[in-house]
Amino acid sequence: MGFLQRFLKNTFRDGHAPRGRSSFENLSDEQLEEHLSVTRYGDFTLTDAVRPSYNLEVVPQAGYRHDYYLDNETGVKIPVIMAAASKEKMFDVFLDLLDPLGNEVDVVLETSHERNLGGHQDLYRECIDLPVLKSILYDFDDALLDDGCMGLAVLNPQIPLEVQFDEHKLLIMYGEGVKVFEEILEDYGLRNHTDIRFITEAEHVHSSTDEFIREFEQMRYRLGIDHSDPYEETLSF
Repeated sequence: MGFLQRFLKNTFRDGHAPRGRSSFENLSDEQLEEHLSVTRYGDFTLTDAVRPSYNLEVVPQAGYRHDYYLDNETGVKIPVIMAAASKEKMFDVFLDLLDPLGNEVDVVLETSHERNLGGHQDLYRECIDLPVLKSILYDFDDALLDDGCMGLAVLNPQIPLEVQFDEHKLLIMYGEGVKVFEEILEDYGLRNHTDIRFITEAEHVHSSTDEFIREFEQMRYRLGIDHSDPYEETLSF
């Protein structure tokens, strides 16, 4: 099933377009099909998880930039690196970024399946050996790359550092020691661009399928995460 069929069946739209002014409004079927079928922008290849706005307010590209996350409760600024990688190297980059976290990590599975209002559910698994985790992730690499309603975060609260592979297929690294990740990104040809913009910073669309929902459930089972585990409801902005 191509992106267009998934879009028509299962996709919800989100982003920053003002209400009633989506770039997808008033498109013909041919225009929509042509846009959603585009997977490559220059030397950057998208996964099947997301597509940019029709007016290409943000053109997908590879690279990374430094940023920070502001904890509203404490007022502390947490250093962040945000990165985008082309599909052919994305999964390998993600797995290598996990190495600085140590041999034992915690995992958070993120899902927004059937949550069209923008919320998502986080399912937490503590203390898993990193080699075991990587082995499981290898078995679900297609779903991790192409499901626009599934994300994954891996962290070591003892350091603390966190690597997130979010539902937009961006790579996001949090913590005071994020510079340790720069060499890995550079080894894969990703460069620091202070003015790079990511697909989340404009209107965009997500795609998923019933099959990806089933694969998510299988991965949850393999990771030993029960539905009764605590989770948080968060909103996408």
